[in-house]
Amino acid sequence: MKCPFCSSNDSKVVDSRVGGDGSSIRRRRECNDCTKRYTTYERVEQVEFLVVKKDGRREEFDRNKIINGMLRACEKRPISFDVIEDFVTKLEREFQERGEREVQSEEIGERLIKKLYEIDEVAYVRFASVYRSFKDVNQFMDELTDLLKEKK
Repeated sequence: MKCPFCSSNDSKVVDSRVGGDGSSIRRRRECNDCTKRYTTYERVEQVEFLVVKKDGRREEFDRNKIINGMLRACEKRPISFDVIEDFVTKLEREFQERGEREVQSEEIGERLIKKLYEIDEVAYVRFASVYRSFKDVNQFMDELTDLLKEKK
């Protein structure tokens, strides 16, 4: 590790700790030449993957798009941000562990809609109304009827 003060490559680790998010290691280092201390972080390099849209376009996976969609669906509902963030983190990690370079947007949408169904029916209906692109009120009513049948 190159010292940021004197550019020496000779340093020692004084202290190591797991980073705040649990996915990194914080190391406190001391340069053996100039004796100044500095901090470095180690993170696992994540495998980036693409999302294949319905029309065939590909774009980089963006966790913020999923979080924002869920936040809109859960607006004014008793759902904590932590629940949403934990779900998105687990979803992203699962896709990375599969090692595939591409994920279909339909799979992401279906997983998201299933999670919303589990945590809040109103958020589920809000998201479904946009995601499923209902053509008319009857399709929307059919979805609500199915939801009520499953609850009984």
